[in-house]
Amino acid sequence: MTNVVDASEWVPRRDRHRERVSALIGPHRERRERGETHPVIDFLFTYYSYRPNQLLRWHAGWGTVLTGAEEYAELRGYHRTGGGVTVDPEFLRRRADTVAFTARLMEATAERPAHLSCFGLHEWAMVYRAGELRHGSVPLRLGPGGTDCVVEAAQLRCTHYDAYRFFTPAAEPRNSLPLTRADQLGREQPGCLHASMDLYKYCYKLAPLIDSDLTVDCFELALAARELDMRASPYDLTGYGYTPIPIETPHGRAEYVRQQSALAARAAPLRAAVLDRCRRLLATVRP
Repeated sequence: MTNVVDASEWVPRRDRHRERVSALIGPHRERRERGETHPVIDFLFTYYSYRPNQLLRWHAGWGTVLTGAEEYAELRGYHRTGGGVTVDPEFLRRRADTVAFTARLMEATAERPAHLSCFGLHEWAMVYRAGELRHGSVPLRLGPGGTDCVVEAAQLRCTHYDAYRFFTPAAEPRNSLPLTRADQLGREQPGCLHASMDLYKYCYKLAPLIDSDLTVDCFELALAARELDMRASPYDLTGYGYTPIPIETPHGRAEYVRQQSALAARAAPLRAAVLDRCRRLLATVRP
């Protein structure tokens, strides 16, 4: 079903989107203009490939025709119709396999119970017995030796391949299970911080098929997940305003689980929304 939206309606929605995103990423853009880096926030624009200008671009999503929208006519994924500009059905057909994989991943993840016993140790495993640090300008709270001791005293229980693949060679065999890309559908679980963070990735990978409201909701979740991720990391980020969560202590582990659980609960309806969008797209392309 096609929804025709006049410029008097969609332009204010576009502008509200830009204001919302600008408030979220304004500090990052200002730092970038000054040539400054940030060990926490930059991750959302380096590891994730969506650039600030792309996030600022509003998309109505599949099934909406925008009238008076020549600014969209030449953009990737759009085409002109008799009534205006809309997402091109051919673009959906080309992206159908990605939509289908995303739907399977969302469904498989949601069906599993949340595992809340990893305590954010993936970041510790990434520097275990390492010759150099991923964030070389930021010191380790416990130093290299103390960091290694925390890893050696714990059981690594990472279920997310895209975190596991950055483990040091010494840390890999310490994980409870070896992980591969091929196992992703069988391992992802809703308690994982990175699985929640990646909801943002799956939204922008499907742009402009997915509406920007959902994409920004998932970006806000990714911001919160990244903050928790790094507060529980081995790095001393107090100089950037982040209070450590000392997961090497019982109190710190309990605090991590509390916040991890809250983020998983926040992610659940967003994951369901991504799945719903994918199912609708698949029903259109594969009736």
